[in-house]
Parts: sequence; structure tokens; C-alpha cells
Amino acid sequence: MSLISTPEERFTEVEGYDYEPRYVSVGDPDMAYVDVDGDGDETFLCLHGEPTWGYLYRKMIPKLRERGRVVVPDFVGFGRSDKYTEETEYSFGMHYDTLVRFVEELNLTDVTLVCQDWGSILGLPLAVSDEPERFSRIVAMNALLTDGEIELADMWYGFKNMVVDTDEFDIPQLINGACVNELTEEAREAYAAPFESEDEKAGAYTWPPMVPQNPEMEGADVHAQLVDDLAEYETPFFPLFSDSDPVTEKYRDILRDHVPTASDEPDVWVEGAGHFIQEDAGEVCADHIVEFVDRTS
Repeated sequence: MSLISTPEERFTEVEGYDYEPRYVSVGDPDMAYVDVDGDGDETFLCLHGEPTWGYLYRKMIPKLRERGRVVVPDFVGFGRSDKYTEETEYSFGMHYDTLVRFVEELNLTDVTLVCQDWGSILGLPLAVSDEPERFSRIVAMNALLTDGEIELADMWYGFKNMVVDTDEFDIPQLINGACVNELTEEAREAYAAPFESEDEKAGAYTWPPMVPQNPEMEGADVHAQLVDDLAEYETPFFPLFSDSDPVTEKYRDILRDHVPTASDEPDVWVEGAGHFIQEDAGEVCADHIVEFVDRTS
């Protein structure tokens, strides 16, 4: 097992995300996070996906903190969190268990979950099936249900194959290609900052093929249970999807039709945004989320 810590000096030039990092042990690795005090009583838990880190939420934090505390972790293998350099150290179970440990170590309660991509694959089972008592509402942004029965988009398979087959993973370029708007040079540097070598990208290489693609894969049973539990979910649930993400777009209507409380929320598509909805339209998303909190409090 090779576990490394990312030097903090790589992040000294990151613009727009100057919150003090904190760390919590989640087993062998430490997970990094920012914990931003706010003006209200809410607690927002914001979970990123592949291959980003908490920086993805920088445009949303200022608005969310008007309603309360904002907690943004980096998953193991990403951002400032510790990274395994061997791909075999990563698994669905490892990621899920470390997220559970993170939430329990911080003893987060009355949480509004904000999740996207892998943040939804891991965060939704925790909030709906395993520890629902900790969560007061959910915002599912460009989210996926991965029980191995719901067919993944052709575009997703193309993305997965590209990551698996590449010898040098250009993470900023991948993020840029999945956005509607061009990344600034500062954003490109921030998304590259956690990864100085290909070994440090082991987590980013493993997440795409790890998505459950059939019912026999690890994690598919977790999402099968999630699908069942969502059918009876009575806590406020807001699917907030972009209008230009072919990877996740079909899940928006699946969730609105399947989750009893989802149809109570506005029928919204966020315009001019791609897969990384936080990057393309973070301020707009934050406005929608604050309005959701206000109407469901």
C-alpha cells in the first residue's frame, strides 16, 4: 500500500478558494475538507465527482454560507486528501466507508446534501438508505443511479474508455471538455494542482470503470437498495440538472418521477451548463438551492 499526502504548497496559487483546509482521519488516509462558517442554521454538505475536488464548489459557497455552514470534503485520491498510488487500493467500498467515517467523525446533522456525479453515487445511499436521520433535504445535481439495471449513456462509456485507455490523463482538459464555458487558466491550474504525477491520479483513473455497469459489480446492490428506498422517500428532494449534459440528463426525469417529493419542486433545467454544473453555473445553482431551503424549512 502506497499512501501519500499532497504538499500544501501546490495549492498556494489557487485563486478563489482560500479557505483554510482541515483534515480528519478516515482510517489509513486523511480526508481534507473546508468548513466555512455561515450566517444561518443550515449545514450544507457538498460532494464533488470525477475528477475534481472541493474547488468545484467555489462559486456556490458565498451564497450558501448566507444560510449556514458549508462543508466541502475532497474524496480520498482527490484534492488535498491523501492519495493511494496503486489503483488496486481503490474500491466502491473504500470510498463509501471513508465518506461514512467522515460524516460520523464530524457528527454532521440536519444536513442539506448537495451532490453531483460520484458525489451522488456515494452520497445518495448514505443520505437515503443508511443514515437518513442526519439529512433534512437533498439536492441531486447531474446525479446518477447505478444499480446496474438502468442503462448508462453511450457518452459515459466513451468517457470511461478514454480514461482507461489513456497513458497521460489531462484532467483540466477533460473538465474543460465537459463544460459549456471555457475554463480560465486559473481554473485549469487549480484542477491540475492535486496531481503532479500519473501515480497520484490513480483515484481518477479508477473511478470511471468502478461505476456499477451491471448488477454483479460492487456497489450495484447499494444502488438497488437506494432505488427501492427512494420510491418511499418523504424528505424534500430537488433534482437540479443542467441542459447540456448527455451523461446524466435522463436521470433528472427518472428522479422526478420516482421520488415522491421530487415532483413538489420546480421543473428546472439549468441553462448553459454542462456536466460540471457547478463550474458553468455555480451562482445560479446556489440561488436555486437557497430557494429550496427557504421553501422546505
